[in-house]
Amino acid sequence: MKLFTIFGNPVSHSKSPLMHNYSFKGLNYQGCYTRYQLEDGTKLREKIFDLNITGANITVPHKEDAFKACDILDPFAEKVGAVNTIVKKDGKLYGYNTDAPGFLKAIAEFKDAKKILFLGAGGTAQSTSVVLRDAGYDVTLLNRSEARLKRFSEDGFQTYTFETFDKELTFDLIVNMTSAGLEDENLPCPKDILEKVLPNSIACVDVIYGKETPFLKFAKSYKKPTKDGSDMLLYQGIIAFEYFTNNKFKFDEIKPHMMKAFR
Repeated sequence: MKLFTIFGNPVSHSKSPLMHNYSFKGLNYQGCYTRYQLEDGTKLREKIFDLNITGANITVPHKEDAFKACDILDPFAEKVGAVNTIVKKDGKLYGYNTDAPGFLKAIAEFKDAKKILFLGAGGTAQSTSVVLRDAGYDVTLLNRSEARLKRFSEDGFQTYTFETFDKELTFDLIVNMTSAGLEDENLPCPKDILEKVLPNSIACVDVIYGKETPFLKFAKSYKKPTKDGSDMLLYQGIIAFEYFTNNKFKFDEIKPHMMKAFR
Protein backbone atom coordinates (compact mmCIF):
# COMPACT_ATOMS: atom_id res chain seq x y z
CA MET A 1 0.00 0.00 0.00
CA LYS A 2 1.51 3.31 -1.11
CA LEU A 3 0.90 6.41 0.99
CA PHE A 4 -0.06 9.79 -0.52
CA THR A 5 -1.01 13.05 1.17
CA ILE A 6 -1.73 16.73 0.80
CA PHE A 7 0.42 19.26 2.65
CA GLY A 8 -0.93 22.70 3.41
CA ASN A 9 -2.03 25.18 6.05
CA PRO A 10 -5.01 25.12 6.39
CA VAL A 11 -5.74 21.67 5.01
CA SER A 12 -8.75 20.34 6.95
CA HIS A 13 -11.14 21.54 4.22
CA SER A 14 -9.34 19.70 1.41
CA LYS A 15 -11.34 17.42 -0.88
CA SER A 16 -8.18 15.82 -2.24
CA PRO A 17 -8.25 12.78 0.11
CA LEU A 18 -11.79 11.92 -1.04
CA MET A 19 -10.95 12.47 -4.70
CA HIS A 20 -7.87 10.29 -4.71
CA ASN A 21 -9.20 7.55 -2.41
CA TYR A 22 -12.31 7.16 -4.60
CA SER A 23 -9.99 6.81 -7.57
CA PHE A 24 -7.64 4.33 -5.86
CA LYS A 25 -10.62 2.18 -4.88
CA GLY A 26 -12.44 2.46 -8.21
CA LEU A 27 -9.33 1.63 -10.22
CA ASN A 28 -8.16 -1.07 -7.81
CA TYR A 29 -4.84 0.64 -7.09
CA GLN A 30 -3.06 -0.05 -3.80
CA GLY A 31 -2.92 3.53 -2.50
CA CYS A 32 -4.14 5.50 0.51
CA TYR A 33 -4.37 9.32 0.59
CA THR A 34 -4.30 11.39 3.81
CA ARG A 35 -3.89 15.06 4.78
CA TYR A 36 -1.12 16.77 6.76
CA GLN A 37 -1.23 20.29 8.18
CA LEU A 38 2.28 21.64 7.72
CA GLU A 39 3.16 24.86 9.53
CA ASP A 40 6.69 25.26 8.16
CA GLY A 41 7.07 24.75 4.41
CA THR A 42 10.85 24.36 4.71
CA LYS A 43 10.21 21.02 6.49
CA LEU A 44 8.34 19.60 3.50
CA ARG A 45 11.19 17.50 2.12
CA GLU A 46 12.06 15.83 5.41
CA LYS A 47 8.37 15.10 6.13
CA ILE A 48 7.98 13.28 2.81
CA PHE A 49 10.91 11.01 3.67
CA ASP A 50 10.06 10.64 7.39
CA LEU A 51 6.47 9.63 6.64
CA ASN A 52 7.46 7.46 3.66
CA ILE A 53 5.18 9.36 1.28
CA THR A 54 5.11 8.15 -2.33
CA GLY A 55 3.37 11.22 -3.70
CA ALA A 56 1.97 14.49 -2.39
CA ASN A 57 -0.10 17.46 -3.42
CA ILE A 58 0.91 20.83 -2.00
CA THR A 59 -1.54 23.63 -1.39
CA VAL A 60 -1.25 27.16 0.04
CA PRO A 61 1.08 28.47 1.27
CA HIS A 62 3.81 25.94 0.44
CA LYS A 63 4.00 25.75 -3.38
CA GLU A 64 7.20 27.75 -3.62
CA ASP A 65 8.80 25.74 -0.79
CA ALA A 66 7.74 22.60 -2.67
CA PHE A 67 9.63 23.91 -5.71
CA LYS A 68 12.80 24.23 -3.59
CA ALA A 69 12.33 20.77 -2.05
CA CYS A 70 12.53 18.87 -5.36
CA ASP A 71 15.58 17.22 -6.91
CA ILE A 72 14.17 17.10 -10.44
CA LEU A 73 11.63 19.49 -11.91
CA ASP A 74 9.28 19.09 -14.81
CA PRO A 75 10.14 21.80 -17.42
CA PHE A 76 6.89 23.70 -16.81
CA ALA A 77 7.28 23.63 -13.00
CA GLU A 78 10.84 24.88 -13.42
CA LYS A 79 9.64 27.68 -15.68
CA VAL A 80 6.98 28.93 -13.24
CA GLY A 81 8.81 28.38 -9.94
CA ALA A 82 5.92 26.64 -8.17
CA VAL A 83 5.15 22.96 -7.51
CA ASN A 84 1.85 21.46 -6.37
CA THR A 85 2.56 17.77 -7.06
CA ILE A 86 5.55 15.76 -5.87
CA VAL A 87 6.37 12.12 -6.62
CA LYS A 88 9.16 10.25 -4.83
CA LYS A 89 11.06 7.86 -7.11
CA ASP A 90 14.35 6.10 -6.33
CA GLY A 91 15.05 8.39 -3.38
CA LYS A 92 14.55 11.59 -5.38
CA LEU A 93 11.68 14.07 -5.38
CA TYR A 94 10.17 14.93 -8.76
CA GLY A 95 8.16 18.16 -8.92
CA TYR A 96 5.25 18.99 -11.23
CA ASN A 97 2.63 21.69 -11.56
CA THR A 98 -0.91 20.55 -12.36
CA ASP A 99 -2.66 23.75 -11.17
CA ALA A 100 -2.08 25.65 -14.38
CA PRO A 101 -3.43 23.12 -16.92
CA GLY A 102 -6.33 22.46 -14.52
CA PHE A 103 -7.19 26.15 -14.39
CA LEU A 104 -6.92 26.57 -18.15
CA LYS A 105 -9.40 23.75 -18.67
CA ALA A 106 -11.71 25.19 -15.99
CA ILE A 107 -12.11 28.62 -17.61
CA ALA A 108 -12.52 27.33 -21.17
CA GLU A 109 -16.29 27.95 -20.91
CA PHE A 110 -15.70 31.73 -20.87
CA LYS A 111 -14.94 31.84 -24.58
CA ASP A 112 -14.91 35.64 -24.94
CA ALA A 113 -12.64 36.27 -21.96
CA LYS A 114 -9.18 37.36 -23.05
CA LYS A 115 -8.16 40.01 -20.51
CA ILE A 116 -7.76 38.56 -17.02
CA LEU A 117 -7.09 40.23 -13.67
CA PHE A 118 -5.52 38.08 -10.96
CA LEU A 119 -6.10 39.20 -7.39
CA GLY A 120 -3.01 37.85 -5.62
CA ALA A 121 0.51 36.84 -6.63
CA GLY A 122 1.26 33.57 -4.84
CA GLY A 123 2.28 30.14 -6.11
CA THR A 124 -0.99 29.42 -7.94
CA ALA A 125 -0.82 32.76 -9.73
CA GLN A 126 2.79 32.05 -10.77
CA SER A 127 1.92 28.92 -12.69
CA THR A 128 -1.45 29.95 -14.10
CA SER A 129 -0.26 33.35 -15.35
CA VAL A 130 2.36 31.67 -17.53
CA VAL A 131 0.10 28.96 -18.94
CA LEU A 132 -2.62 31.51 -19.69
CA ARG A 133 -0.21 33.83 -21.45
CA ASP A 134 1.11 30.92 -23.51
CA ALA A 135 -2.52 30.17 -24.45
CA GLY A 136 -3.07 33.73 -25.70
CA TYR A 137 -4.61 35.44 -22.66
CA ASP A 138 -3.59 38.88 -21.41
CA VAL A 139 -2.94 38.60 -17.65
CA THR A 140 -2.57 41.49 -15.18
CA LEU A 141 -1.76 40.99 -11.49
CA LEU A 142 -2.92 43.01 -8.50
CA ASN A 143 -1.38 42.35 -5.09
CA ARG A 144 -1.20 44.02 -1.70
CA SER A 145 2.60 44.23 -1.60
CA GLU A 146 5.18 45.09 -4.24
CA ALA A 147 7.65 42.35 -3.24
CA ARG A 148 5.62 39.42 -4.59
CA LEU A 149 5.01 41.24 -7.87
CA LYS A 150 8.70 41.58 -8.70
CA ARG A 151 8.97 38.16 -10.31
CA PHE A 152 5.92 38.83 -12.49
CA SER A 153 7.00 42.28 -13.67
CA GLU A 154 10.45 40.88 -14.53
CA ASP A 155 8.66 38.21 -16.56
CA GLY A 156 6.82 40.87 -18.58
CA PHE A 157 3.43 40.93 -16.83
CA GLN A 158 1.60 44.15 -16.01
CA THR A 159 1.47 44.44 -12.22
CA TYR A 160 -0.12 46.77 -9.67
CA THR A 161 -0.37 47.16 -5.91
CA PHE A 162 -3.59 48.36 -4.26
CA GLU A 163 -2.10 51.88 -4.18
CA THR A 164 -0.89 52.01 -7.79
CA PHE A 165 -3.84 50.30 -9.52
CA ASP A 166 -5.44 52.16 -12.41
CA LYS A 167 -9.17 51.90 -11.74
CA GLU A 168 -10.05 52.84 -15.31
CA LEU A 169 -8.71 49.52 -16.62
CA THR A 170 -11.21 46.92 -17.81
CA PHE A 171 -10.99 43.13 -17.62
CA ASP A 172 -13.09 40.23 -18.89
CA LEU A 173 -12.39 37.85 -16.03
CA ILE A 174 -11.61 38.70 -12.39
CA VAL A 175 -9.94 35.84 -10.50
CA ASN A 176 -9.32 35.56 -6.77
CA MET A 177 -5.98 33.77 -6.44
CA THR A 178 -5.68 34.42 -2.68
CA SER A 179 -6.99 32.52 0.36
CA ALA A 180 -9.19 35.49 1.32
CA GLY A 181 -12.61 34.12 2.18
CA LEU A 182 -11.44 30.56 2.86
CA GLU A 183 -11.68 30.84 6.64
CA ASP A 184 -12.82 34.46 7.00
CA GLU A 185 -15.13 37.04 5.43
CA ASN A 186 -12.39 39.08 3.78
CA LEU A 187 -12.35 40.31 0.20
CA PRO A 188 -9.12 39.74 -1.78
CA CYS A 189 -8.65 43.47 -2.43
CA PRO A 190 -10.21 46.80 -1.39
CA LYS A 191 -13.93 47.08 -2.17
CA ASP A 192 -13.51 50.32 -4.11
CA ILE A 193 -11.29 48.51 -6.65
CA LEU A 194 -13.86 45.74 -7.12
CA GLU A 195 -16.62 48.34 -7.52
CA LYS A 196 -14.68 49.74 -10.47
CA VAL A 197 -13.63 46.56 -12.28
CA LEU A 198 -16.65 44.30 -11.73
CA PRO A 199 -19.27 46.18 -13.81
CA ASN A 200 -17.30 45.72 -17.06
CA SER A 201 -16.32 42.08 -16.47
CA ILE A 202 -17.84 38.99 -18.09
CA ALA A 203 -17.48 36.74 -15.03
CA CYS A 204 -15.67 36.18 -11.73
CA VAL A 205 -13.75 33.09 -10.63
CA ASP A 206 -12.44 32.04 -7.22
CA VAL A 207 -9.84 29.30 -6.82
CA ILE A 208 -11.38 28.50 -3.41
CA TYR A 209 -13.92 25.70 -3.74
CA GLY A 210 -16.82 24.30 -1.78
CA LYS A 211 -18.21 27.59 -0.50
CA GLU A 212 -19.52 30.89 -1.77
CA THR A 213 -16.76 33.27 -0.76
CA PRO A 214 -17.31 36.97 0.03
CA PHE A 215 -15.72 37.70 -3.36
CA LEU A 216 -18.23 35.53 -5.24
CA LYS A 217 -21.13 36.97 -3.21
CA PHE A 218 -19.94 40.47 -4.12
CA ALA A 219 -19.75 39.47 -7.80
CA LYS A 220 -23.30 38.13 -7.67
CA SER A 221 -24.51 41.46 -6.31
CA TYR A 222 -23.42 42.82 -9.72
CA LYS A 223 -25.29 39.95 -11.41
CA LYS A 224 -22.06 38.46 -12.76
CA PRO A 225 -21.69 34.74 -13.56
CA THR A 226 -19.44 33.12 -10.95
CA LYS A 227 -17.39 29.94 -10.73
CA ASP A 228 -15.59 28.47 -7.74
CA GLY A 229 -12.44 26.33 -7.84
CA SER A 230 -14.14 22.92 -8.03
CA ASP A 231 -13.42 22.28 -11.73
CA MET A 232 -9.82 23.44 -11.35
CA LEU A 233 -9.44 21.15 -8.34
CA LEU A 234 -10.91 18.20 -10.23
CA TYR A 235 -8.78 18.66 -13.34
CA GLN A 236 -5.50 19.29 -11.49
CA GLY A 237 -6.29 16.25 -9.31
CA ILE A 238 -6.76 13.97 -12.30
CA ILE A 239 -3.45 15.10 -13.79
CA ALA A 240 -1.73 14.62 -10.39
CA PHE A 241 -3.22 11.11 -10.15
CA GLU A 242 -1.67 10.30 -13.53
CA TYR A 243 1.73 11.27 -12.11
CA PHE A 244 1.11 9.37 -8.85
CA THR A 245 0.36 6.15 -10.75
CA ASN A 246 3.07 6.61 -13.38
CA ASN A 247 0.47 7.14 -16.14
CA LYS A 248 -1.07 3.73 -15.59
CA PHE A 249 -4.54 5.24 -16.08
CA LYS A 250 -5.86 7.71 -18.63
CA PHE A 251 -7.59 11.03 -17.83
CA ASP A 252 -11.04 9.74 -18.85
CA GLU A 253 -10.61 6.57 -16.78
CA ILE A 254 -9.83 8.56 -13.63
CA LYS A 255 -12.42 11.33 -14.02
CA PRO A 256 -15.66 9.42 -13.16
CA HIS A 257 -14.16 8.06 -9.93
CA MET A 258 -12.74 11.42 -8.84
CA MET A 259 -16.02 13.20 -9.59
CA LYS A 260 -17.72 11.17 -6.84
CA ALA A 261 -16.04 13.46 -4.31
CA PHE A 262 -18.15 16.36 -5.61
CA ARG A 263 -21.57 14.75 -5.22
